[in-house]
Amino acid sequence: MQQLTKQTEAIVRERMSGQAAGHGMDHVLRVLASARAIQSEVGGDLETIELSALLHDVGDAKFHDGVERSAEFAREILSSLGAGDDLIEHVAHIVDNISFRKGDSAKPLSLEGQIVQDADRLDALGAIGIVRTIEYGAALDQPFYRPDAVDAKTGVGHFHEKLFKLKSLMNTDAGRRMAEDREAFMRTFLDQFMSECGEET
Repeated sequence: MQQLTKQTEAIVRERMSGQAAGHGMDHVLRVLASARAIQSEVGGDLETIELSALLHDVGDAKFHDGVERSAEFAREILSSLGAGDDLIEHVAHIVDNISFRKGDSAKPLSLEGQIVQDADRLDALGAIGIVRTIEYGAALDQPFYRPDAVDAKTGVGHFHEKLFKLKSLMNTDAGRRMAEDREAFMRTFLDQFMSECGEET
């Protein structure tokens, strides 16, 4: 790992030490690993990808009073470490435009941005995705499943409202393939869960 990446990781670890519910440093490191795996297949500048993966949630709105500050913090951190202006702006653009909630307002991403976006979305799928959904729901006092409340926010509802849509939003073939595997696991889990609840999916 290059020196700039190592220094950035150390700062991000410190800043995100208090974040939990599937949105802390554990999430960042999984995104970093997935981004590296995708990059090994499709190419792209590895340093930009690593820095963007490390910084993509450093100013997550969930932990900053609803204000997304990751691009701001990315610029601040990389500037303090002496990174070049072009690299700083590329990384800031990526972290400012990869989130699911950005929707149609997101600006086009470079290959590096597409890779980090795929890696971030992959972390909402599979076994990790199930655990994160349950953890986040518990943090917000939301049930995983409520058969008596169709309109209630639940983990099962989150699967259908967001998570099962992610596969079709992947940018790269590698990301799509990984998403297919993880979604299949989630659907098997959900089928088993609903069966044990006496319901059909």
